[in-house]
Amino acid sequence: MNLLDPGRATDVEGPATSLPAALPAASAANLGGSWQLILPFLRPIQGVLFDHDVSEIMVNGDGGVFVERSGEIARFPAKLTQTNLLMAAKALARHLGDDVSETQPILDARLDDGSRVAAVLEPVSLGGITLTIRKFSARHFNLDDLLERDSITPECASLLIKAVQSRKNLLIAGGTGTGKTTILNILSMAIPDSDRVLLIEDTAEISIFKPNLVRFEAKRARRDSKGTVTYEGTSIRQLLKAALRHRPDRIIVGEIRDGAAYDLLQALNTGHGGSMSTVHADSAQGALQRFAALVLESDVQMPFPAIKANIAAALHYLAYIERRQAKRYVAEVLRLDGYDPDTDRYQTEHVYLREGGRS
Repeated sequence: MNLLDPGRATDVEGPATSLPAALPAASAANLGGSWQLILPFLRPIQGVLFDHDVSEIMVNGDGGVFVERSGEIARFPAKLTQTNLLMAAKALARHLGDDVSETQPILDARLDDGSRVAAVLEPVSLGGITLTIRKFSARHFNLDDLLERDSITPECASLLIKAVQSRKNLLIAGGTGTGKTTILNILSMAIPDSDRVLLIEDTAEISIFKPNLVRFEAKRARRDSKGTVTYEGTSIRQLLKAALRHRPDRIIVGEIRDGAAYDLLQALNTGHGGSMSTVHADSAQGALQRFAALVLESDVQMPFPAIKANIAAALHYLAYIERRQAKRYVAEVLRLDGYDPDTDRYQTEHVYLREGGRS
């Protein structure tokens, strides 16, 4: 039975280690220009850069390297010099028309293949340059993959897919590296092809395949080597406001991390059912509190109870993803039924709670 079949009924709650020093390296000949620019400075870790099981490479200020491979973090026996790290960061920044220096010490960039590179220079990175590469996976996980890995149960998958098909708004919460984007990707497959989907991301990394898809990507402000602003930047908040003028049926925001929560809330409360987003949090209830706190960052003049009432009206379901050691799984799903200002509590019900999950 295909849970992702858009023609299915939409009754939401009805039945329905250590690393070796050398790893296999692939040829760099087919990589994009941005990879070619930084590879000469990253030769000591080329093996892990091309290892498909490695999802993240982290270089600390002392040049020590740690990698996440198959869900586990371990030290990699190599070191990178400060000179090479600086040259790699500068080469990538120049390629993107940007700059990174002591006066602009933070770089957040996307490579041609979708991989993300973040660098922080001295003096704000104490002890040396910090570099983190989150590799883009060419493999697109499907629902069967998650079921096989026990990352989601058939009961939970059916519930979430029916929520999407029923045009319920969904917030996916979890910590860093829990697989929020993976779950969002898979759930997006349940969106009917007839819907116009507008996807907004801070850095493009979500893989959604729909015929009527519009993609927006935020851009940070840019400065030249003298510190002069050459581009003011475009924020998630600006893109959310622009999105409403392009007739979306559904809006998907890759991650909410600032005052853009208010703009998303306004969009959800004025239609656009079946929209989705993710947020960093350490529990399902914590995600609701964090979302409310992010709305306050917009400087909106609204009482806190009114913000919570708006959240309860806009969001229908909240899925929380747990990570324990190398295992990641959907731990709980809450249904939001409202907000009681007298008790200052959301009215929620656990419609799914995995054994060992938390509330």
